Amino acid sequence: MGRFILNYGNRGQWYGTFTHFSALSIKHGISSRFGGVSKPPFHSLNVALHTDDCDESVVINRQIFCQGIGIHSEHIVTAQQLHTDHIAVVTQDEKGRGASRYEDAIPNTDALITNVPGIPLMLFFADCVPVLIVDPVQRTIGAVHAGWRGTVEKIAQKTILSMQSNFGTKPEDCLVGIAPSIGPCCYVVNETVINELKKKFNNWNELIKETHEKDKWYFDLWKANVHQLEEIGVKANNVVTSRVCTACNHELFFSYRKENGVTGRIGAVIVL
Repeated sequence: MGRFILNYGNRGQWYGTFTHFSALSIKHGISSRFGGVSKPPFHSLNVALHTDDCDESVVINRQIFCQGIGIHSEHIVTAQQLHTDHIAVVTQDEKGRGASRYEDAIPNTDALITNVPGIPLMLFFADCVPVLIVDPVQRTIGAVHAGWRGTVEKIAQKTILSMQSNFGTKPEDCLVGIAPSIGPCCYVVNETVINELKKKFNNWNELIKETHEKDKWYFDLWKANVHQLEEIGVKANNVVTSRVCTACNHELFFSYRKENGVTGRIGAVIVL
């Protein structure tokens, strides 16, 4: 069983890693909000170009973050995330898409998979769940953006199934890291979300808890993502959940809810 740990980079930036990925020499990282050049309210290591932050600052932040974990920021492939269950297969031709211009990112996509070495997959988050996947047998990787819509649509599960159909991945071989995101302590949802959850999860009542407010519930996104992975054969011992809530720890990570929608984004990146 691996662990999620925080590391201190040489540029004053903190970033998280999963020990079960590091043991395989898989370069990856989850950025924090420290060590960048962005001004408030994006202070300081905002790595997303789809905010109202200065693009030049974001590109510099990406360089700082990527240099800290030893990857080339100009090679990263990113997506225009829209809370879908769309998955893109990244080939050598996509190398660098979205690295410095949002318009160049892969459109309408919330998960990326590849079997090509040297292409970092990078997605962006502020409370939504980052799910990183490694298949050490077929040598393939995936990066997933799972908000409540993506989680309910089982995008993490669909990503591994896409790795299976494209690369021959077996779910039982996959290692998974669930990075900092809003926790069941802070994520309150309404009946709209619960109704969608009921349609897709037979154990939906295990994923929610009542609040003190009428028609409001705490929703455990972490457990919902773990459940959908185990459903297709991912081994429980191969999944590491950081259990770090971004809303509780908004001094360290960006939180859309805690900061009323005006904030930066952390990045989750992984490369073969």
